[in-house]
Amino acid sequence: MKCVIAGGGTGGHLFPGMAIAEAFMERETGNKVLFIGTERGIEARVLAGGRFPLKMIHAMPIKGRSFTGKLRALWALPKAIAEALAVLKEFRPQIVVGVGGYASGPGVLAAFLLGTKRVIHEQNVIPGMTNRFLKAVSQRIFVSFEGAQRYFPAPKTVLTGNPVRKEIAASASSRERGSRFTLLIFGGSAGAHRINAAVMEALDLLQERGSNFTFIHQTGKEDFNPVSRGYEERGFEAEVLPFIDEMARCYRRADLVICRSGASTVAELAVCAKAAVLIPYPHAAHQHQLINAQQLVDHGAAKMIRDEGLNGSSLSRVILDLYHHPEKREKMEEAIRKIGRPKAAEEIVDHCYELVRG
Repeated sequence: MKCVIAGGGTGGHLFPGMAIAEAFMERETGNKVLFIGTERGIEARVLAGGRFPLKMIHAMPIKGRSFTGKLRALWALPKAIAEALAVLKEFRPQIVVGVGGYASGPGVLAAFLLGTKRVIHEQNVIPGMTNRFLKAVSQRIFVSFEGAQRYFPAPKTVLTGNPVRKEIAASASSRERGSRFTLLIFGGSAGAHRINAAVMEALDLLQERGSNFTFIHQTGKEDFNPVSRGYEERGFEAEVLPFIDEMARCYRRADLVICRSGASTVAELAVCAKAAVLIPYPHAAHQHQLINAQQLVDHGAAKMIRDEGLNGSSLSRVILDLYHHPEKREKMEEAIRKIGRPKAAEEIVDHCYELVRG
């Protein structure tokens, strides 16, 4: 069977798509998966030369653009659909899976025009604009949270959870314990300047305990050099990277994670059972990162610092509290483990097979 995964742009869309692709490839010998994305999306780098081929189309984002930018994106939409049609006619998939992001719309619409089976996956509690539009032409809709079900037609909506890549799910059973307390810090695929700056401030307050801590820090390109210097000048052991390719290895080493609270990150934390300090991105659409974080906090599964309250003092206070009280981290790990759905990708593939084979 052949499957097309359409979408990407950010890791929050791409990584669940990769998890679905992995599960699809493992289901049956001879299965093939093709991704449809854009040059400006993270998929152009992550999938380059990798296991899954990628075809580019010229889709553009509409949400968050100026009036002129919206017009330009709408003007480009027919061309993007035509390009997606050409890809589907050549590859001839039995099913197209839209995973959100602006490449998802043209891919799923092209499948609709060709009469190809099509489904979408929504990562967040409140759906994005693309999936709100595509729900009318999709035959199955998979959601990550119970709260998202009310936005879609009940007969074709299925609660599956958010798919997590196989290598990350496997890291849950192979934890690495080091001699030092390891903090894993990242702010999404492009980094987060606010988190980077707060961590640098916090290092001054943690310095007297510097021998007890080691850091793995994804900075993004812009902050890589100053953050690297910051750790070096303060004498901390740190692995500083613009982007982490081997996230599974980092999760295995981490005693505490400091990060944003996008849906994919929350799903990974839950499957890996990691104690975390969540700092929701304040400008996320529909405040979905705040909603994600609050759900974990309500279950005793994470700590949260809101962006407006983030500074070196507030961050170091939470770090030191969880460092000195391992029983608090253990309770958080147990609580978040109960939220994880490690078989989400396999369940989505089950439904895709059912849809294709009738």
